[in-house]
Amino acid sequence: MSYQVSTHFKPAPGALGPNPRRRPDQGLEKRLLQKTGQAIARFNLIEERDRILVCLSGGKDSFAMLHALQLLQRRAPVSFELVACNLDQGQPGFPAAQLESYLREQNVETALLYEDTYRVVQRLVPEGKTTCSVCSRLRRGVLYRAARELGCTKLALGHHRDDLIESLLLSMLFTGKTRTMPPKLRSIDGQSTVIRPLCTVAEADLAAFAESAAFPIIPCNLCGSQEDLQRKKVKKLLDDLDREGGREGGVRESLFAAMGNVMPAHLLDARLYAGLDAGLAGGPVGKDPWLDEGGPDDACATPHGAPLAPLQLGRLREVAR
Repeated sequence: MSYQVSTHFKPAPGALGPNPRRRPDQGLEKRLLQKTGQAIARFNLIEERDRILVCLSGGKDSFAMLHALQLLQRRAPVSFELVACNLDQGQPGFPAAQLESYLREQNVETALLYEDTYRVVQRLVPEGKTTCSVCSRLRRGVLYRAARELGCTKLALGHHRDDLIESLLLSMLFTGKTRTMPPKLRSIDGQSTVIRPLCTVAEADLAAFAESAAFPIIPCNLCGSQEDLQRKKVKKLLDDLDREGGREGGVRESLFAAMGNVMPAHLLDARLYAGLDAGLAGGPVGKDPWLDEGGPDDACATPHGAPLAPLQLGRLREVAR
């Protein structure tokens, strides 16, 4: 699919850092930077000389992501570049001029793209069905190509903690797979790497921060599509469980922790047992390496139980201080 770069501009020499129209709440900003910096360090999302395409949808999450990355860029121990990028997909009423005006104030290199995927989606999706999945795939394809042509090594997407939790449940409930959106993912062709710097940030925190910063939010219903109904049901289920549990966010916190605390020997994937039967675990067949005493707290295991090095939380711990 082709696209055109409708606008491309760079900040003035020496300019660095966001210029919000209203100073955001400092407590919320500090929390955002701490969570984002910790995720970057834990999952090695940003490396020396990376050039990152920051994908802006115009929603609260991507605006907050750009803001955080610009602040971290000032103080991070590695040098990296940012390119803010938005794709105008041809939806009626899309405020391209409003978005361009805001980004020109932000001291960041910006590429505004145009590709009329709106009519393609309308043609492919039956009337009354949600267009979100088809629209997302088409958008992602354009952004992958733009990243390569703009010399970017990685694409940053604004998915947050709640997105990962909901995706986990959706996958388990409706596809029979235990998976979610990973913090870092290389594309099938190996040419693109997707990162999610907000993967540990709660949606409620992002909503509060975006309101305090007065971001020029672009609504996600310009195409007239109904919301993803299955995701909406999962979100309601989590809200109900939280209320019944009497601790706001407790169920989400538990599910999020579970994604980083996997016990392979207690699951049913036969590929895991094949490794154990071959003796690759270094112990009795069926022994759970996660239950061994005396191991490092941060150690994790391969599907066959062989221990990996402890997670290196590393240098970016300093950035939010």
